[in-house]
Amino acid sequence: MRERIADGLYGLGWAAVKRLPDPAAAALGRRVADTAWKRRGAGVRRLEANLARVVPDASPQRLAELSRAGMRSYLRYWMESFRLPAWSRERIADSVEVTDIDRLTGTLAGGRGVVLALPHMANWDLAGAWATTHLGLPLTTVAERLKPESLYDRFVAYRESLGMEVLPHDGGAAFGKLARRLRAGGLVALVADRDLSASGVEVRFFGESARMPQGPALLAQQTGALLLPASLWFDDTPVLKGRVHAPVEVPETGTRAEKSAVMTQAVADAFAEGIAAHPEDWHMLQRLWTADLAPRPAGGRAEVGRA
Repeated sequence: MRERIADGLYGLGWAAVKRLPDPAAAALGRRVADTAWKRRGAGVRRLEANLARVVPDASPQRLAELSRAGMRSYLRYWMESFRLPAWSRERIADSVEVTDIDRLTGTLAGGRGVVLALPHMANWDLAGAWATTHLGLPLTTVAERLKPESLYDRFVAYRESLGMEVLPHDGGAAFGKLARRLRAGGLVALVADRDLSASGVEVRFFGESARMPQGPALLAQQTGALLLPASLWFDDTPVLKGRVHAPVEVPETGTRAEKSAVMTQAVADAFAEGIAAHPEDWHMLQRLWTADLAPRPAGGRAEVGRA
């Protein structure tokens, strides 16, 4: 019953919110965000606990301000995402500005594939739509299987409507297809700041142990693609801001596991830099750090990240 209700609510959002005028949609997002923040449910409390690690010297009042801003950022993502399929190509082009985008476009122009690794920041769907429509870049990603299946199908159809190729998050099968796209000189974008498997790499993240997926590093090693971390954020304008960070190169020595560990730590460091600069735009409402997680079973397949 809960799954059917969730699917119905998402369907209502896509059907109704995209018809609202921009000011009304923005006001609705803020109202929903503020209501959720005031209720202090599990997600809001977890967001605030996560932000306390990002901004360790923040006072309780500052943390409360950050978590409220974080919920508003999160709902801005949803309001924009519900409306994005109705945006024109011109509007999408005018709604994103990315610093150092030449690191990505220049590499692809030279025929080399790129693995773009992002944290859960701002609106990664809008960034993907901008890449496919404005830059004209074929983009492949993966989507976590959601319940009910109809909800997962909505997300896949939504992202495909924006010009993305979406693969189901099925471990080895997805990894193989992503590798083929990269060997052909394509772009693969993965949200990669939270490990959903038992095979993630342990990293230091804001001074504590966390696990992040090793898929981006493995894909770069196996295909020769360039691994580029990126971060996104909102400001007071309607324009999404972004930055492509310096490339993460494959170490010259070490085993595959050792190389993956070094590369994933470098990705985590780039994510930390972007999140520290814009903590309110990091939409991490789940447990992330090892100290907060229940023990996981040994084994598991390589985690490629998701979108």
